[in-house]
Amino acid sequence: MDIRNGVLEPDAYYHIYNRGVNSEKIFETKENYLFFLKKLAAYINPVCDVYAYCLMPNHFHFLIRVKSKKEIQTFVKVSNFNKGDNDKQEKGLHTFDSLVSKQIGKFISSYSQAYNKFANRHGALLESPFKRKRIETEEYLRNLIIYIHLNPTDLKQNFETYPFSSFSSILSNSKTNLMREEVITLFGDIENFIYSHHHPPKFDFKF
Repeated sequence: MDIRNGVLEPDAYYHIYNRGVNSEKIFETKENYLFFLKKLAAYINPVCDVYAYCLMPNHFHFLIRVKSKKEIQTFVKVSNFNKGDNDKQEKGLHTFDSLVSKQIGKFISSYSQAYNKFANRHGALLESPFKRKRIETEEYLRNLIIYIHLNPTDLKQNFETYPFSSFSSILSNSKTNLMREEVITLFGDIENFIYSHHHPPKFDFKF
């Protein structure tokens, strides 16, 4: 099965990423980035826990853990996500299994429509389908967090002060939707979290 089209399973970790069509920019202004994060919170937080993210001019990365089946069922019930009879929730394209993917699709569509209006453009903004890779080990999970946070170095920018990454938010004491404590626990403590970013492993990721 093409991993990009696989089901996003409850309680599993995934690297979600995508880029602009033909590598075109998907962010132009600070407001674009902030609007994207606002939509991320609105569409993704109800069904996934966000561990890390980084938004770059022509692509994005975020690391999620899909919520438990019970939590997602509660979201479906409260939001009336699948209007109609229960059979529609069990069969076809709108099954429970596809709900998280559908929610991510709504998120991407919502942002794309707003950006197209802002930039006076038409057509697809991002490649389809969005890319996804399941994370199977804790070591890969830690390394992926580092990889995501180091993305700004490709722009010759300081990853510690880059404004559209979760790195500084994880170190902050301000309110956040990120799984801050869980991320720090993965690294042992804040000191090792910082050290690991300054002494990253040799990445061998294939996306």
